[in-house]
Amino acid sequence: MLGYDDKRNFYRMMINSPCSVTLADDPTKASMSAVCKDISATGMSVEMGEVSLELGTLLEISIESNSDQIPSLNAKAKVVRCDSIDDGAYLVGVEISEMN
Repeated sequence: MLGYDDKRNFYRMMINSPCSVTLADDPTKASMSAVCKDISATGMSVEMGEVSLELGTLLEISIESNSDQIPSLNAKAKVVRCDSIDDGAYLVGVEISEMN
């Protein structure tokens, strides 16, 4: 649980859900597998293996739902942070610009 010291406008929900990430400017629209670690009303963090992304890179992120009652999430987002973590993976913070 996040405390007051976090000082975010929106609380983050930890989800650890598989997702697919596509570079918005990639004409082939090849998607990469990732794990959405958390999400809030305006952003999310995604763990990706061995892919460092430049700040400002535009992405399309899809999280498939396993429930008929909850729709899948499709978001357009911009990379605002990319940090190297253990074993060559990266934790990518994105700002959501549009959700479907």
